Amino acid sequence: MLLKADSSKFSLGFLWWFLEPLLWVSVFFLVFNLILDSGRKSGDFILFLTCGKFAFIWFSKTVSQASGSIIASQGLVGKVNMPKSLWPMSVVQESLYRQATVYLLLLLILVVFGVYPGAPWLWMIPVLAVMYLGIVACSLIGACLVCISRDFQKVIPLAMTFLLFTSGIFWDVRQIADQEKAALLLTANPLAFMIDAHRQILMHKQAPDLLHLGLIALASSVLIALSVGYMRKHSQYLALKVLT
Repeated sequence: MLLKADSSKFSLGFLWWFLEPLLWVSVFFLVFNLILDSGRKSGDFILFLTCGKFAFIWFSKTVSQASGSIIASQGLVGKVNMPKSLWPMSVVQESLYRQATVYLLLLLILVVFGVYPGAPWLWMIPVLAVMYLGIVACSLIGACLVCISRDFQKVIPLAMTFLLFTSGIFWDVRQIADQEKAALLLTANPLAFMIDAHRQILMHKQAPDLLHLGLIALASSVLIALSVGYMRKHSQYLALKVLT
């Protein structure tokens, strides 16, 4: 119902689920391949951008919307004593259903450009599961921070812009000459690792670094547990901060 209500706001409805990521890829392709000349073949660069941008949109849109979800439900928060984690989690789940269709589009684009499914694509299952955990963790933390101080509503979009430029959306992390710097970036920025894993699996049919993937899953799970625990323990405090 939420998905239907959201799509009904626009004339093109559900088509925007597909048009938005495609338009983003088109803009990046125009700027970085046609104007700035990335040096890549057009087909390769489109696949490179599509894998990176589709994953980034899932993360950035979900976390941004989930972070403001409790504040947006201010009236209901003051009337109903519900677990505060339900609001960001409802956004996360809604985004998950939408992203499932977007990933089907991604697979179609890969096939159109001559990259066909293979057994290595099954590695996307753990990668997507871990990315989901990371999105949940960041969404819960963002929702807590925005409740505590509305100023974080200004900080989070800036953080997303920072991640846009540092996660290898339109440039390849693996092309950094200093390999130690590249390894540090992949370690310090889990989103950069997840985007790189998308490309390694889908475009090059290579398995991701399972140890690194497992560490991200563990860290995300710990952050989720801590965030949910904090929301439960300080439920009344968060409600007061939302209402004042």
